Amino acid sequence: MFKKIPHTYVIVFFAILVAAILTWIVPGGEFDRTSTVVNGVERTIIEKGSFHSVDSEPQTWQVFAALFKGFERQAGIIIFILMIGGGFWIVNSSKALDIGIMRFLKRTESLEKNIILKKIGVNNLIISLIMILFSVFGAVFGMSEETIAFIIILVPLSISMGYDSIVGVCMVFVSAGLGFAGAVLNPFTVGIAQGIADLPLFSGFEYRLFMWVVLNVVGIIWVLRYARKIKRNPKASLVYDDDAYWRSRKSDDIEKMTYYTPKIAWGVYAFIAVCLMIFTWQYPLTEMKIGNASLTLPMLPIVSGLYIILGLLSLRKSVHYFILNLLLFTILFLVVGVMGYAWYIEEIASLFFAMGIFAGVAMNYSPNRITKEFLEGTRDILSAALIVGLAGGILVVLEDGRIIDSILHHLAESMQGMGKLGSVSVMYVIQNFINIIIPSGSAKAALTMPVMAPFSDLVNLSRQATVVAFQLGDGFTNMITPTSGVLIGVLGVAKIPYDKWVKWITPFMVILIILGWLLLIPTVMMDLNGF
Repeated sequence: MFKKIPHTYVIVFFAILVAAILTWIVPGGEFDRTSTVVNGVERTIIEKGSFHSVDSEPQTWQVFAALFKGFERQAGIIIFILMIGGGFWIVNSSKALDIGIMRFLKRTESLEKNIILKKIGVNNLIISLIMILFSVFGAVFGMSEETIAFIIILVPLSISMGYDSIVGVCMVFVSAGLGFAGAVLNPFTVGIAQGIADLPLFSGFEYRLFMWVVLNVVGIIWVLRYARKIKRNPKASLVYDDDAYWRSRKSDDIEKMTYYTPKIAWGVYAFIAVCLMIFTWQYPLTEMKIGNASLTLPMLPIVSGLYIILGLLSLRKSVHYFILNLLLFTILFLVVGVMGYAWYIEEIASLFFAMGIFAGVAMNYSPNRITKEFLEGTRDILSAALIVGLAGGILVVLEDGRIIDSILHHLAESMQGMGKLGSVSVMYVIQNFINIIIPSGSAKAALTMPVMAPFSDLVNLSRQATVVAFQLGDGFTNMITPTSGVLIGVLGVAKIPYDKWVKWITPFMVILIILGWLLLIPTVMMDLNGF
């Protein structure tokens, strides 16, 4: 039918068609739902034993409305992508990011003189440390949508280091996914699942930490092996032709650039400093939450003080270094905001948008020039936003067809008559399958745990093991399912076609799924703390 591999839009639209066909085949059904408070947050969960048949609503012309409804459903992520893309384009137009990458690479070259680092490989160390950092973010506060913002930084860095865009995506998105699967203290997955299962919050911490270490060791080794292959032969990359976009953005005239600091840049520095002083006065202490633990620290005074000092030093060198300083503190405030003030995509998008505006003003751009650069950025990233909306239509069709609950109910029934290992294995398979349809971890916890937790009691299976089956099943397939707005957004920003990503990630996905099942065995065969 196709003379060449279909476009990502075509693949996702065919997934919508398959979902619509299922609404004609799978009987309709629903669970009754009720509201309950889980870890201080009101959640809607299904009631045990409440499943009942309803008339399905076969979808026909609705497949053409899927893009519209998908845009409604994924509006937050779509606007998030557009605002970040526009903000970063203003920063990129200043060439500050190119300068930062060049200086960074020169510094790594100097480190190669160290015998120990040369033997390890400085680039290997950089990739590993970045992956560990984002994996920690995934494991501690469930970093997901936030990874899209970092793609614009790490993909160009990966290309400049001699790798490809896939390595750049692995450094941030895949590593966060590994942390999400390990989920040592993730309040959005493990926290909700344990709350619904009536387990002590973040109990079983020790084994989860062990799982996180194992998953990251395997993941980092896999990525380093691939990176070494691409370093030796860049054309061996599946996305070599697609990466021409990123290679074309590399500036060859960085060394010839004139470094200067406009007077208005000092004004931007002073304005931000005053604003930060006001915020520091209003919020002298911040309660930084890590899992179930919290620590009250003067985070805003510390970060604001660092900005004042480093901003002054950077302006004395060049406005370009000041913009890099803005980028650094944007990331620091993102971490403080997420962990201390429960920021989500609205606040993060606003933060990066402000960064772009301040960068443009510091460069002495006119309002029209800033607007032009912002629109260029949104235009460049628009395809990523569109595909996120289209992918959201898959779930819309399944829900409107009233078959989501039927799928869950029939899968749960398939576990009848199995032993402990068999039951937890089937739970794991079910969670992986459901995650392909419903990639939201918190939504899936609220949907599946009220069914899985009581069932585990019937087969004398630890509820903790059920939660582990959920978290592992929730983590891996996020990296491949077309219903994930985050994955589609990441690939869109990185300019990686979905079909090429699937081809690359599938062998790794098989390894992770098998590894996840092996990590489940001790939960039913060994006496573990918290189980």
